[in-house]
Amino acid sequence: MNNKRSSRLMPLLMAISVVIGILIGTFYANHFSGNRLSIINSSSNKLNNLLHIIDDQYVDTVNVNDLVEKAMPQILAELDPHSVYISAKDVQQANDDLRGSFSGVGIEFTIRQDTLHVQQVISNGPAERAGVIAGDKIVTVDDKPFTGKTLTNEEAMHRLKGPKDTKVKVGIMRYGEQKIRQIVITRGEIPTKSITATYMLDDNTGYIRIKNFGENTYPELLIALAKLSQESFKSLCIDLRGNTGGYLQSAVQIANEFLPKNRLIVYTQGRKSPRQEYRSDGRGSYQQLPLVVLIDEGSASASEILAGAIQDNDRGTIIGRRSFGKGLVQQPIAFSDQSMIRLTIARYYSPSGRCIQKPYVAGSNKDYEEDILTRYVHGEFFSQDSIKHEGKEYHTNNGRPVFGGGGITPDIFVAEDTTDVTSYYKQASMSGQIIMFSYNYTDENRAKLSQMDDINEMATYLKHQNIVDRFATYADKNGLRRRNLMIQKSHKLLERFIISRIIYNMMKEEAWMMYLNSDDPAITETLKVMREGKAFPKNDQGGTEKKH
Repeated sequence: MNNKRSSRLMPLLMAISVVIGILIGTFYANHFSGNRLSIINSSSNKLNNLLHIIDDQYVDTVNVNDLVEKAMPQILAELDPHSVYISAKDVQQANDDLRGSFSGVGIEFTIRQDTLHVQQVISNGPAERAGVIAGDKIVTVDDKPFTGKTLTNEEAMHRLKGPKDTKVKVGIMRYGEQKIRQIVITRGEIPTKSITATYMLDDNTGYIRIKNFGENTYPELLIALAKLSQESFKSLCIDLRGNTGGYLQSAVQIANEFLPKNRLIVYTQGRKSPRQEYRSDGRGSYQQLPLVVLIDEGSASASEILAGAIQDNDRGTIIGRRSFGKGLVQQPIAFSDQSMIRLTIARYYSPSGRCIQKPYVAGSNKDYEEDILTRYVHGEFFSQDSIKHEGKEYHTNNGRPVFGGGGITPDIFVAEDTTDVTSYYKQASMSGQIIMFSYNYTDENRAKLSQMDDINEMATYLKHQNIVDRFATYADKNGLRRRNLMIQKSHKLLERFIISRIIYNMMKEEAWMMYLNSDDPAITETLKVMREGKAFPKNDQGGTEKKH
């Protein structure tokens, strides 16, 4: 009976469907002919409908996909400074920086005079195994020219990176040779290190520099600590200067290594994100180790989480200058075309309850982007009294006052030394002339420099090569007029910068840091704190812990 009834109703249902289809078709026909534009005022469909109208009626042919690509960053910029759109072609690079490895040939390079110069070759990597050495110039890739104005960092990475076990043929010009060498490199997994220096500052204090917080940062830290243990370190300096952040979980894992059980490390909270706390589990192996953390205006996000956890729990001493102030939590959301957005969903709060994020005005990023310059102009880099704290006062576990309103303010302030800075030095460093000169000098003297394994030996040798005068002559030929009085005043700074870059070109990044740290005021202050036993801050009442 039911089947017969369904059969009788079928024609009626089909007729209704046809009528609805006609009505919908008529609606859209009128909709895009300009007769029914008032219908599309719903905010949820407005943008989509606008794109349809442009595609259908605009006077010229328009690539709607390009419009979307350009509109996405603008829309997100109206929200906050850290909600961003990442195009499909840039997603891999954005993820590689933190993933711990990528597939490629294993070189560090720089582009000079429209040519790719191999700066360093990763030890035991694909390029080294194939015979590429530092100082080589790559002039062809897969038999196609690889020089000229169109050669950019992005183009170089696109051509040299690729799936593991695939091959790339490179044409090499080597110093002192006239003929191009053809070398075939089989791409492989290249590790990206977060920890770029681990060594002893003196007989007791170990030093670890963390460049960013990636997937493998915590395991790398454990390896670094094990290395320092072999040298019987009794105190530790963690350098987070210039570390722009990365994964929250890595910062939490590292903080956990130094904190007693059940200490709050950080918590996040947002409009649609309930408060989520991250606490120590008491399994850390270095809960009593005297600790100093170095920060500066370039330390952001995960760096500030770690520094804030150490400071608010009175677990160590923070030395340097006020950190950047990036306390917004981004969630990655992928689209079907492999592009993605990183959307802010919450804020970070340190254990004392202060928000790490510095103030911003939604949709107006100019002041936010220029905040570091504003701090510099106002004298914050040179005087602790110039630091402007916004918001109320908070307190650490031991009752010491700390402030919110953006970034982590150090316990011990270290001013930027500008005593010998001149306009000549600023031009020389900011224009890239020092780096370019250092690359050229390294290439021309690689044979001699490669005989030196010790940093001090190389630095001493370079100081006897009249290196600053050589630079001034080079810079004068390249548009930076020689200013002898300024050069004399900034001689020490110029010499330090040039030598550091040559050491960086010839040795690993650790050697570069060791040289720069040898006369760094923050390192000097760190060693003083360790000698005086002040790595565990106390409150005015003798360190009695207060609960909040």
